[in-house]
Amino acid sequence: MAFWTQLGLLLWKNFTYRRRQTFQLLIEVAWPLFIFFILISVRLSYPPYEQHECHFPNKAMPSAGTLPWIQGIICNANNPCFRYPTPGESPGIVGNFNASIVSRLFSDARRLLLYSQQDTSIKDVQKVLGKLRKLGNSSGLDLKLRDFLVDNETFSDFLHHNVSVPSSAVEELLDAGVNLQQV
Repeated sequence: MAFWTQLGLLLWKNFTYRRRQTFQLLIEVAWPLFIFFILISVRLSYPPYEQHECHFPNKAMPSAGTLPWIQGIICNANNPCFRYPTPGESPGIVGNFNASIVSRLFSDARRLLLYSQQDTSIKDVQKVLGKLRKLGNSSGLDLKLRDFLVDNETFSDFLHHNVSVPSSAVEELLDAGVNLQQV
């Protein structure tokens, strides 16, 4: 019973103190209400801005390998926000950088250096060496733009179909001379 007696005496003492200090009681009640009404007025005058759900592209950790880690840093430097889930959010996917220039460069180099079992890659290397010899022997005046492009490439198709350049103009452009000293 000592607990209930002490609680009753403490409440009676608090009530008596509050009844004698009416101005302090009004301030203690009015101040939180004043701040609450300020918050309500700010909320009503500035409605919340609804932002769509934000999905960021994945960034590989260094333990995933050096190449995916560097690609994650370079390809997502501006940290874009997408409205829908990105392909890299699926579990078990390390990176979605397979179409990047660095990945294609490494895959081409790997294919050329490690898996050159076919005769076509050796012929391609011989072609490149021939072009380099031609470049070293010439003064750059007899090189044409066509020499820098792969046979049956898409550049002339792009000029002809997408840009609507006539075939004769495309041929003239491909036969144009290239001066490497100016380049």
